[in-house]
Amino acid sequence: MSFVIAAPAKMATAVSDLAGIESALGAARADAATRTTTVLAAAEDEVSAVIAAVFSAHGKDFEALNARAAAFHEQFVQTLTSARAAYAAAEAANASPLAAAVQAAQGLAVFSPVAAATGRPLFGNGANATTPGGNGGDGGFLFGNGGNGAAGASGQDGGKGGSAGLFGRGGNGGAGGNALAGTGGSGGNGGAGGANGLFGGGPGGAGGAGGRGGSAGLVIGPTGVTGGTGGNGGAGGANMHLLGGQAGAGGAGGAGGLGGASSMNGGHGGHGGNGGTGGANHALLGGAAGGGGNGGTGGQGGGAGAQSATGTAGTGGTGGDGGNSPGGTGGNGGQGGPGGESNFNVGSGSASLDGGDGGTGGRGGNGVIGGNGGDGGDGGIAIVRATDAGAAGGAGGGGGAGGDSTGGGHGGSGGRGGAGGNGDAINGSFSASAGGGDGGEGGGAAGATGGPGGGGGGGAAAVFGDQSASGAVGQAGQGNPTGGGGGGGGATVDGTVGTVASGEGGGGGGGGITGGVGGAGGTGGGDGGAGLGGAAGKAGGTAMPSPPGGVGGNAGIGGGGGGGLASANGNPIVIILGGHGGNGGGP
Repeated sequence: MSFVIAAPAKMATAVSDLAGIESALGAARADAATRTTTVLAAAEDEVSAVIAAVFSAHGKDFEALNARAAAFHEQFVQTLTSARAAYAAAEAANASPLAAAVQAAQGLAVFSPVAAATGRPLFGNGANATTPGGNGGDGGFLFGNGGNGAAGASGQDGGKGGSAGLFGRGGNGGAGGNALAGTGGSGGNGGAGGANGLFGGGPGGAGGAGGRGGSAGLVIGPTGVTGGTGGNGGAGGANMHLLGGQAGAGGAGGAGGLGGASSMNGGHGGHGGNGGTGGANHALLGGAAGGGGNGGTGGQGGGAGAQSATGTAGTGGTGGDGGNSPGGTGGNGGQGGPGGESNFNVGSGSASLDGGDGGTGGRGGNGVIGGNGGDGGDGGIAIVRATDAGAAGGAGGGGGAGGDSTGGGHGGSGGRGGAGGNGDAINGSFSASAGGGDGGEGGGAAGATGGPGGGGGGGAAAVFGDQSASGAVGQAGQGNPTGGGGGGGGATVDGTVGTVASGEGGGGGGGGITGGVGGAGGTGGGDGGAGLGGAAGKAGGTAMPSPPGGVGGNAGIGGGGGGGLASANGNPIVIILGGHGGNGGGP
């Protein structure tokens, strides 16, 4: 069976264009007919007369062909016109089989008292909200779709979607309004979706997305302002069908706002909004619940070092948690925001600055299938140029825990830890010490069948100097009782006397407590490191009371991020320490 798609409006345009072509060709043909069908002889001799007769005959033959082509063109235009009209009539007849009946029923006087007494008619669609943050109207008690909620103004919550009656779909919730930049205000929450009808008509309405948090304003002082929190996503509309049907999905959380910069310490990034809860499934037979919304991303931390020789950049905002689902898939946690950056250039004197730590990833939502935890944010870099300089990159944020399985599925994977930030201290005559940031903690998948993730890898260390120096060994990730450690970082030295060493790779994650999937091994060393890759995950634990055990994890997946690269450049002894590996995540 083949499917045909027609666009009557475009067909009408084509008919008009073809008619114009026909008219232009007809005018040109009429203008040339006289000169091509009656050719005068060049002279009065017989040869000239024969030549003129031949050309005149060719002209008449050409005109006959032109007439046949014009007739075909006219027939084609007429056929296309008829087809367009037929398609348009079919579309009008099938656009809404109940629309004419519903419209007629709305006008019956016998139904007017119901609408007057309750404010809701028996038949008809609910009105879509038009004012910011307004709620959508409910559909008719018997027939009608719920109206959509309106988006909120700046920082305002979105409106709720209207519910359907016995037959119809639920209205979608409106999106929350974004907070104004420079205010540090919170984003508006998304509106909830409306429920669908009892006997069919469409799915429940989707929850509205949360608004974005506002960036922090500029502050004259030692500490920056925290960025605004993202709005939470709206809940999905319930599935009220007796048989089958689909509930609405939860809305996504809004992103957190940027932290404010300052002369000394940067402000923290705003937290991401949580994802909305998926709509519940109330069908007697069949049907499906809505999935949870994803959490919003955390905002970046504010910068430091604009006017001060000491200070720390702001920490990235925590990612929003994924929305839960009562029977579906939980939403994924939002990614943690990156740490703020520190940058100071004084040329002489002493200075010591730190990059901001990355934000923690959001937790995955619970559901039959748990949502994945959000990745941790990367640590911020620190760059210092001074006679006596010190710089340390920020630690990577921990990965979020995976969501729990509420039964029959598997838990979500833990998020990866963020990479540590790079520290870069550039001095002229004194020693400098710069530490790479710690690798973030791997998030645990704490579901019924989820195992913990691996820890982060240690940072690399590098030294360049004229005198002897020893490169510090990158530290191996420390595993907790249920999570494997990450890989150690490498170390290199470039000097008169030097050594090179590397840390060991971390072990794999342990099995889940209740028959969970084994956690994955940690990653290798950081930039420039010679750390070994993490070992494969251990076998899954034995399920109690269910007999089957979980599946072993894969190497290198679910591990925390590597520590940051540390570097320094100077004449005397220079010592640089690589960052430590992150801890293994737990449930």
